[in-house]
Amino acid sequence: MDFPSTLRERRTRGHLSQLDLALRAGTTQRYLSFIESGRSVPGRNMVVRLAEALELPLRERNELLLAAGYAPAYPESSLDDPVLAPVRTAIDHILRGHLPYPALVVDRGGDLIAANTAFDLITEGAAPELVGPGTNIYRLALHPDGLAPRIRNLAEWARHILVRLDHLEELRAELTGYVPELEPSAGLLGFAVPLRLQSSYGELRLMTTVTTFATAVDVTLAELKLEAFLPADPATAEALSAAAGTTACAGAGQEPGCSRP
Repeated sequence: MDFPSTLRERRTRGHLSQLDLALRAGTTQRYLSFIESGRSVPGRNMVVRLAEALELPLRERNELLLAAGYAPAYPESSLDDPVLAPVRTAIDHILRGHLPYPALVVDRGGDLIAANTAFDLITEGAAPELVGPGTNIYRLALHPDGLAPRIRNLAEWARHILVRLDHLEELRAELTGYVPELEPSAGLLGFAVPLRLQSSYGELRLMTTVTTFATAVDVTLAELKLEAFLPADPATAEALSAAAGTTACAGAGQEPGCSRP
């Protein structure tokens, strides 16, 4: 990549003037202008400072360093790497701790890394090839053989998924073809758009939260997202608790005290 144009594109994308970026990076507008015109070649530390000032994701910071002719500053480890063993333990702990509510962990592309047992209620009835580690949760959500037939507010919910996919152009183009037209709403939107999902325990109304590892300095870790589903009404909370109890009974071999719906 051409470093001056790459830097200029990142700055423009962040809606920053040369002066704004220079102040953030601790340099002068004149020097930044020389860098963007190719008249000056910044040192490695300056490139790192510019990337930090732009608040770029770690992957893009590495790309900026490579464009300037320097080695990446941030490692990209495999999740199987022993160095990330504490991360895997933390993920397992968080997923179990979120029960009886569904939760999952995905990578930058939306591919499933792990999920807790409550997520099975979300995926019930979906085609097997769309479910499980390594499959894409965005495709699972909007594909006709995935969750789409069970989502009562598909057009509305789908828009919230598609806005996450600006960095995944091919996937966004594919999924857009599955989404019906969204009719303008004349009613009260409420405080959040819930996922209204039909299930064997009735209609679930779910809100979602997304959590990241805020202090990560490893590319893989920085790109992981924990998505948790929370009940938007008491009926959904009761349904998720009931489903979790049934799952626990199945795992216990129908011990005394277990009951099924």
